[in-house]
Amino acid sequence: MYEYAVGALARRMRTVAELKRLMRARVEEAGSVYGQTLVELVIRRLKDQGYLNDSQYAASFSSLRRDNQKFGRMRIVTDLKTKGVHGDVIQKAVDAAFDGVSEEKQAREYLRKKRLEKPKDQKQTARIFRQLARAGFGTKTIFTILKKWDVDDETLSALEGERK
Repeated sequence: MYEYAVGALARRMRTVAELKRLMRARVEEAGSVYGQTLVELVIRRLKDQGYLNDSQYAASFSSLRRDNQKFGRMRIVTDLKTKGVHGDVIQKAVDAAFDGVSEEKQAREYLRKKRLEKPKDQKQTARIFRQLARAGFGTKTIFTILKKWDVDDETLSALEGERK
């Protein structure tokens, strides 16, 4: 089981919860005391050896998603929660990753990366709004960008009603 876990970690970094899920699928009678103990012992050994660390995982995941995919803070928090990282660890990692980063600048870089330009009509404006929201940017930041693009107030108020 230990060799399997090391092999899984060699392929890519994983959280404790992800690795437990993988190992439980490989252990016969994973619900038994023996199966649970085996998984916990392997996890403990990997932690002691420094192969498994959710704090390091969350920090590197946050900075990679921020730099490579240009995602916003909320999207990274959601993704880390999905991966089973504890809330306090997520908060520290995301705060460190976004320290000194302008959310508006990050959102503009995301738009540039996705080749999205100034919307020509209400439908394109709504599409850009939703895409930025899915990427984890706050409503305030999205509206700031749309206002700088001279989107009419009627469209903005319709979008504001959609977000709530």
